[in-house]
Amino acid sequence: MVVHGEREVLPATTRAEAAKALEQFTDAYNKADKAYDGSLDAGFTTGALAAIDSARLKAGRANNPDGNPAHSPLELTDAKFTIPKKAGWPRWFVADTRANKGGDARWLLVFTRDGLEDTWEAAYLTLVAPGDVPEFKTDKDGWAEAVPANSTDLAAAPTDLSEDYTTYLKDGGKTFADGPHTDAWRELRKKRSTRPGLVTQYIDEPLTDGDYAPLALRTKDGGAMVFFTTRHFEKQTAAQGTSVPTPNKDVLALTDGEIKQSLTMEFVSNEVALDPAGPGQVSVLGRIQGMTSAKGE
Repeated sequence: MVVHGEREVLPATTRAEAAKALEQFTDAYNKADKAYDGSLDAGFTTGALAAIDSARLKAGRANNPDGNPAHSPLELTDAKFTIPKKAGWPRWFVADTRANKGGDARWLLVFTRDGLEDTWEAAYLTLVAPGDVPEFKTDKDGWAEAVPANSTDLAAAPTDLSEDYTTYLKDGGKTFADGPHTDAWRELRKKRSTRPGLVTQYIDEPLTDGDYAPLALRTKDGGAMVFFTTRHFEKQTAAQGTSVPTPNKDVLALTDGEIKQSLTMEFVSNEVALDPAGPGQVSVLGRIQGMTSAKGE
C-alpha cells in the first residue's frame, strides 16, 4: 500500500524533531546576532520573522561592521510543543518557550516547512503574557488540530484577520477587543499624527501570501489561536521651513534617499490573536514589529 504524505492526515513532526528544530534555530540566531550577519540564520527563518530579523541584522552590520558589541546569547528553555495533525503542506508546529530576554513573557515561535527534505524555518515570533497562552484541543495522543484558514465557525476567518486588522486600525469597529495592540495603538497614533511642524500619516496593508499566510490552532474552547502578518507605513512630513527629526542610526542604515521634507518608514508586524468560536471579539495577545526599509524625500 502506498501512503501519500500530501493526503494523509499526519502529525507535522515528532516532538524530538521539533526540539531539534528549536535548537538549530536558536544556534543560528545567536551566530547571526553576534556577527550581525543575516546569512547565518537566513536558512532558519521565513515570512514575517525573516523580514524583521534580516532588516535588524542589516542595520546592525551597517553601524557595527565588526559584529554586535552588545551581543548576549538568546536562551530558550521550558519548551512546550504543540504539533497539529494535518494533510498536505506546509506542515507546521508551535514552540512555547521561556527566554532569558523579554521579561516573564512566553516566546511563541511557529516553525514551518514545505517538504520532508526542507529545513524547519521560524515564520512567526510573538511574546505573550504567561497566563494568556490558551489550552489547545488535542486528541488522545496529544496531537493538536490545525484550523483551516477559511474556517467559518469563528468570529473571523483566519484568512481575513490580516485585512480585518488593517481595516480596524484605519476605521475602528467592533471586530477586535480593546487592548494595547488595538484601541490603545489607534489612540497613540492619533496623538502622534499632528505635532507642531510635523504631520504623520499611517497606511496599513494586509500581508497574507506564501510564507506570510495565517496559521491557526484549535483551542480547547472551540475557538482558535491565529498567527498573522501585516505591513505598515508611517510617513512623517515636515512643515515648510522645518525638517523631519533626525532618526536614529538604525533607521538611517535602512533609509534610501535624502531626508529633506519627509521620511516614509515601512514595518512588518506579526500578531497572535485569540479568535473565539461563533460571534465575539478577537483579542490580539501579542505583536512584534520591525522596520524593514525607509525612504527619505
